[in-house]
Amino acid sequence: MVNDDKPRNLPRQPCLLMKSMRQLYYLLIAASIVCLTITSCSGAPDNPGGVVTVVSDLPMTGSSLIQTQTIVNAISMAFESNNHKVCGGKWTINYRSYDDASAALGKWDPEVTDRNAREYVANTNFVAVIGTFNSDAAAIMIPIINPEQLVMISPANTWPGLTKAGKGEKDEPEKYYPNGIRNYARVIPTDDLQGSAAAQWTKDLGAHSVFILDDQEFYGKGIAEIYQRSAANLGLKILGREGIHRTATDYKTLANKIKEANPDLVYFGGNSQNNAGQLVKDIRRIGYKGLIMVPNGMADDAFIKSAEEAAEGVYVIFSGIPPEKLTGKAGQWREDYKVKFKTEPQPFALYGYVSAQLIMDSFERVCKAGKLLTDRKAVREAVFATKDFESIVGKFSIDANGDTSISTMSGSQVRKGKIEFVTLLGQ
Repeated sequence: MVNDDKPRNLPRQPCLLMKSMRQLYYLLIAASIVCLTITSCSGAPDNPGGVVTVVSDLPMTGSSLIQTQTIVNAISMAFESNNHKVCGGKWTINYRSYDDASAALGKWDPEVTDRNAREYVANTNFVAVIGTFNSDAAAIMIPIINPEQLVMISPANTWPGLTKAGKGEKDEPEKYYPNGIRNYARVIPTDDLQGSAAAQWTKDLGAHSVFILDDQEFYGKGIAEIYQRSAANLGLKILGREGIHRTATDYKTLANKIKEANPDLVYFGGNSQNNAGQLVKDIRRIGYKGLIMVPNGMADDAFIKSAEEAAEGVYVIFSGIPPEKLTGKAGQWREDYKVKFKTEPQPFALYGYVSAQLIMDSFERVCKAGKLLTDRKAVREAVFATKDFESIVGKFSIDANGDTSISTMSGSQVRKGKIEFVTLLGQ
């Protein structure tokens, strides 16, 4: 007998629900496995860590060694301050110092610079370059490492054409960046700022006429041109403009020409590697009694050593603040340096330290974004995203061109065989 009150077909919904729950359960397990395998479940890849190499590319042969050895020391100090570790200790920084000079030239060598750059590109574990010291060397290196987006941070290059359109040669800076992406940055002010500050200081010193010299290299010739334009705009009389040959045994003929013109000030655009000491000695030996001014390429003991007593009284521009005037964190760094290396750091050493600081900060931001430090593109992007970075010289940013927001420069003078601070410039 059939009970009409009892339904003949039981509903299937509970069975379907159980089946759906089982499917969801398995999907969750699968998702968890994927999450654990691929990510840290926070949206960022699980960063396994490893070892990456940072290199410095500086002239470690010849007279520049007096300056560049202190830069290398400072870079080492920066990495040692963090035990060569970043990203919670997951990544280790291997620092290597490269020489871009040769014994044959006694200074930076284009062939060595080219060879170094190609080695950096070939080693995929090389993720950042601190250098170069000479702007001429940077002009060779940047286009080679640019296609690989290998970032380069200079503690010393000041030629504006490396980064700024309209401030150098007509095809600068585009020719240095074949892939159209900037990979070169620096942590000191450029020559367009320094050249105008030097011209203004010339006027402030009471000079009305100048004779301008340069070493005919990229940096020296360029800054001399900027100085000349700025001096003319300020109403200073240009009595002459000459280039020198770095291999000359003496400059007596040129010195006599300067003496005959009788300028209030002689400005030399160049660096201490290019026989600047001999030039200044010959200018003084013929009896010239006027002022002499040089740029930051000669803000080192190498110039004083080569010029000997003739260096006395020479005015020196520096794109930054000399070590003896550093205060706060920078002043403490100087004291720590002196204790560690038993000597005074040269002016650019501080900016070698700052370059290494910037790299470590950029590494931290790469890791925070969940990317690997072996990702050159990510490291480059992090450097160029630097905003209000708190370094030992204070806060600064890196702009889209690769230039620092730091603009402080100083004027010094050689007194009793030492470069002594006189005044801040460009304020």
